[in-house]
Amino acid sequence: MARETARDIDETAASWAARADRGLSPAESADLEAWLRGDVRRAGAYARLTWALMSTERPDAAAQRPLTSRRSTRRAWLAGAGAVAASLAATAAYLGATRPVSYATRKGEQKVVSLDDGSVITLNTNTRLQVRYGKDRRQIQLLEGEALFDVAKDRDRPFVVSARNADVRAVGTSFTVSNVGSAPVAVLVREGIVDVMREDQPQQPAARVTANCRAVLARDTGAVAVAQVNEAELGSDLAWTDGRIIFRGETLADAAAQFGRYSDVGIVVVDPELGAERVAGVFNATDPVGFAKSVALSLDAKVEIRADLVRLTR
Repeated sequence: MARETARDIDETAASWAARADRGLSPAESADLEAWLRGDVRRAGAYARLTWALMSTERPDAAAQRPLTSRRSTRRAWLAGAGAVAASLAATAAYLGATRPVSYATRKGEQKVVSLDDGSVITLNTNTRLQVRYGKDRRQIQLLEGEALFDVAKDRDRPFVVSARNADVRAVGTSFTVSNVGSAPVAVLVREGIVDVMREDQPQQPAARVTANCRAVLARDTGAVAVAQVNEAELGSDLAWTDGRIIFRGETLADAAAQFGRYSDVGIVVVDPELGAERVAGVFNATDPVGFAKSVALSLDAKVEIRADLVRLTR
């Protein structure tokens, strides 16, 4: 059976996005899940086209138009989605052969990017990366931030993500790479296998990282430590792809720092004893005020809200 092309997948994904917009029956939902599991490229294409569908109109403009008109606009867009995606892919392939293509997100923003081979990159908040596709490799330079890579299989062109002193090599899999501030580079594998190696020591054997495992590169020695993660940890670490932060016993001080990655509204924990308290729960990543109010209630603390700052005290 012939392998699906990226255009085939985009056309089917566009069809599913249109059907989901109207509402799916239980049977259709099951069929969609089965289709998504059939190829790692499908989930990324479906997410990208669903995102594009929701962004077809600005919310304020859409609110002023009748529902039937809005649906007609979406359907018209979806009718040509496959052709548009194919055109964009061809352009990306041409650009990638001559110079890197850059993608970036601002603080609090996320972005889904579909590459010419069917791979999909999901950029987290405040992330910058460059993509260059050559004949023998697909090269990604993660300059800063965090991204999820859903990689289409191509044994002749490995997919390599470089971040600081690390090279992460895959053929076809799903994994994240984090290059945030002074924290060590970390790799989390959701599906498949990746090899992690030090860029400055190519002669050293690579560390093999399998599904449900995390690799962390020590900042001083560059040594790669690999550890298994359970389903709860995996879900917490990938919650950002849904715009959420999940805490499972982190200190309040650490939780406040996490919110600083997603919003310009800072959280200051005035009392060190309060900062050492543990927090747990699921929160909107771009709502530090809501988080602070919730924590204040549970920890019997006081919250002071200013324009660009939230203070937590006893």
